[in-house]
Amino acid sequence: MSIYNVTSRSIYLRWPKFSGASSYRVTATAVNTVGHSLLAHFSDVTLKGTLTSLIPNTIYAIQAEAIDKNRIILAETQIMQSTEHLAFHRAEFPNSSLSIGISVLAPDISVIDQAYSKLSNSITVEWRAVSGATSFLLTAQDADSFIETVVTNSPGTVTGLKPATLYRITVRSINSGGKSQPSPFRKAKTVLAAPILFVSSLSCDSIAVSWKAAYMAAGFSVSLMRSDGLGSILKENTTNTSLIFTNLDPGALYTIKAYAWNVNGVPGDDFTYNQKTIPCAPVNISIEEDEPGHLLVSWSSVNFGHYYVVFVKSDDGLEEHCNTSHTQCHFQSDCGFTYFISVFAYNKAGQSPLGDVFNYTTGREAHRQRKQVSSASCQFSVRVQVSLSAFSVPSPCCPSDFRAVLLSSDAVQVTWAPVRGAELYETRAVGWSGGALCKDTATACTLSALQCNTRDNTTVYSFSEARGSNTSCASKYVATAPCSPEIKNISKEALSVISVHWQSNNEAATYIVTARGEAGLWHCASSGNSCTLINLPCGSALSASAIARSPAGQSLPSYSVPVKTAPCCPNDLILTQVTKSVTNISWSVGMGAQTYVTTLESPKGQAKCHTLQNYCLLGCITCGTNYTVSMKAISETGLTSICTYQGYSSSM
Repeated sequence: MSIYNVTSRSIYLRWPKFSGASSYRVTATAVNTVGHSLLAHFSDVTLKGTLTSLIPNTIYAIQAEAIDKNRIILAETQIMQSTEHLAFHRAEFPNSSLSIGISVLAPDISVIDQAYSKLSNSITVEWRAVSGATSFLLTAQDADSFIETVVTNSPGTVTGLKPATLYRITVRSINSGGKSQPSPFRKAKTVLAAPILFVSSLSCDSIAVSWKAAYMAAGFSVSLMRSDGLGSILKENTTNTSLIFTNLDPGALYTIKAYAWNVNGVPGDDFTYNQKTIPCAPVNISIEEDEPGHLLVSWSSVNFGHYYVVFVKSDDGLEEHCNTSHTQCHFQSDCGFTYFISVFAYNKAGQSPLGDVFNYTTGREAHRQRKQVSSASCQFSVRVQVSLSAFSVPSPCCPSDFRAVLLSSDAVQVTWAPVRGAELYETRAVGWSGGALCKDTATACTLSALQCNTRDNTTVYSFSEARGSNTSCASKYVATAPCSPEIKNISKEALSVISVHWQSNNEAATYIVTARGEAGLWHCASSGNSCTLINLPCGSALSASAIARSPAGQSLPSYSVPVKTAPCCPNDLILTQVTKSVTNISWSVGMGAQTYVTTLESPKGQAKCHTLQNYCLLGCITCGTNYTVSMKAISETGLTSICTYQGYSSSM
C-alpha cells in the first residue's frame, strides 16, 4: 500500500491487487486524538481509495487488510501519515499596523463535461471552471492501473494510456490550500491502436499491404496515393488483414495510410508508410556475339530503374553476372555452349519481376539478334516475345587452335583442337595448285601435292549429322616453302675462291650454298643471286648445291654441280747441279697436278721443261749465276697453279 496524495482532510491510497482477496478493509486511527478513527471497505476490483473527513494536521495510523470471501484476513500492512495544515495567509491593511491571519481552503470540486479519446494512448477531458483553482489533477484508472497528469486549465489530456481500454476519469482542483475531492467520474475509452503495416511491391504495378489483427478491431480502412499528389486516392475497407492495390505506376513512390475501427464505427489511430513499386522487367533484350568469344547483352532503359543485373548461366552449370547502371553488358563466351540469360531492373523497392529467360547457343552459322518486346505500360502486364530470325539447331563450332606444320616444300600438315558438336572435319586448301581436300574424324590433315613458293587459303570445316555443317569458318593462309634454286654458273675468282650464281625465285628467301668434298664442307649465303666460297682446298674435287630458306620453311636442295680447284703447288723442290751447265730439279707431287712446267730464270737467260714426271734436267746454266725457279702445276682439265721458288745459284 502507498499514499499518492494528502490534503488537510483527506488521504489518498492505492495498492496492488492481492490474489484471492474478495475485499479490502482500511482503518485510519488518529495517534494524538483519543477515539477518532475511520473505517472504509473496498471491493476486490478497487485498487485505489480515499479516506475523508479527517482532522487537519493530525497523524494517522493507517492499516489495510486483504480479506477473502470467508472473511479471513489474507494479508495486512500499516503505514503512518499526517494530514496537512490548513493554509494560512496574513492580510495587511494599508496605513495600519493591523494584520489578520486568514485560512485558505482547498478549491471546490470540479465537474467533468466530457471525456473522449482521439488517440489510442490518450484521453482528453473538459470540465467546468472552478474559482480559486490554479491547476488540476487528471486521473485515468482502469482495472489494474491509473495515471495522473497535472494541467493548468480545461481541456486537458492524460497520456500514456493503453489502446481500446475503458478508463474512469476524475478531476481534482488544486490551489495553495490543497486539492479538492475528486470530481464525479466519467468513463471514456481509448480508440483502437493503428495496425502495423507490412508493405511490399509484388510487381511493377502493384503493392501488397498486410497487418496483424488489431485488438477490438471490427474492420480496417487502407488508402493509397502517389506521394507527389498525382493521380487519385485508392481506398479499401475490409475485415481481412491484407489486400493488394493494382494498376499502379511502376517505380513510383506511394503513401499508404491505414486505421482500424471498432464495432461502433469509431476510427482509431492511423499508420502511414511510404513504398515504391518495383520497376518493370527490362524489354527489347538483344543478344549477339559482337566478336568470337564475346557475348553482348543489351536492353532498353526502364523507368525508375536505378541499376540492372544480368545473369548468364552456361549449360555446363557455370554462372556469372553483371551489375551495371548502363543498358548493356559484355560476357566471355565459348563456342558450342548454350547460355541462359535473364535481365532484372532494381530500385529501392527491390527487384523487377522475372521476364523471359533467353537461351543463346554460340557457334551458329549466322549470328542474329533475338529480342523481347513488352507493351509500353506495365499496368496491363502484356508481354510479347518477337524473334527476329528463325532459330534452328545451331551448327557445330568452327575448329579452334588452328596450326600448320610444313612437312616439305609441297606438303603441309594442319592440326586443330576438337570442338563441341563436331563429328567430322573437312580441310580444304585453295591456291595456285587448284585445291586439296581431306575429310576425317581426326583433328589433323596432311595436304600434299601443293605448289612450292605459294600462299594457299586453308580452311577447316566442322560437320554433324544432327546439326549439319558450319561453312562460315574463317580461313587461314598457309605459305609453302620456297622452290629449289637452280645453279646457273660457277666462276673461279682465285686459287681457293669460287663464286656460285643461281636464279632467285623468292624475295623473302635466304639462299645457302654448300660445297662438299673429302676434306669437309664449305658454305656461303646471300639473299641475292650469288655468293662466294673462300678458303677451298687446292687440288680438290667438290660438289656444290644450293637451298632457299624463308619463314615458311626450307626448299629441297638444288641439283649438285661439280667443282674442281686448281692443283696444289709441290711443297718440296730440290736442285742438283750435274755439270757446270746442267741442273737436275726434282719436286714432291702436287695434289691434283698432272703435268708440270718448270722454268729457271736468270739475267743470262731462261731454261724450261714440260714433263709428266716430278723431275727435270735443265742446261745452259753458267757457273756462278743467281736464278729463280718457277713452276706451273697443271690439272687434267687445264686448271693451273703458278708456283715460284727463289734464291738459287750455280756453284761450278
